[in-house]
Amino acid sequence: MPAITVHPEGWKPAKGYANGMVAEGKVLFVGGQIGWTAEQVFETHDFIGQMTQALRNIVDVVEAAGGSVSDIVRLTWFVTDKDEYLRRQKEVGQAYREVMGYHFPSMTMVVVAGLVEDEAMVEIEATAVLPQ
Repeated sequence: MPAITVHPEGWKPAKGYANGMVAEGKVLFVGGQIGWTAEQVFETHDFIGQMTQALRNIVDVVEAAGGSVSDIVRLTWFVTDKDEYLRRQKEVGQAYREVMGYHFPSMTMVVVAGLVEDEAMVEIEATAVLPQ
């Protein structure tokens, strides 16, 4: 069964995320991914570039477990610069759709003072529910 988006009656539409997801299958927890490559090298010090790479890293892990983007039911974002994230919303949306398509799971964003890797500007963790 594919994941089903939950949207309470009478609520304004969620933009770019789901309020809830219902899924059945094997649960995959993807640890926080940052904007470095598989070789643990930062190829960019730009928020959009790092965000895109972090999402690609998540997709790689999900696919390695036998899943696909549509199996991702939750993303938790940790960003170090709220203002940059808000200022670049159009670019964020474009880059997100390049990697994730029009799949918008439930999401949470947290602004943090810093991440363990000093060069990291964003870290994203995911939960996916893979088909049985």
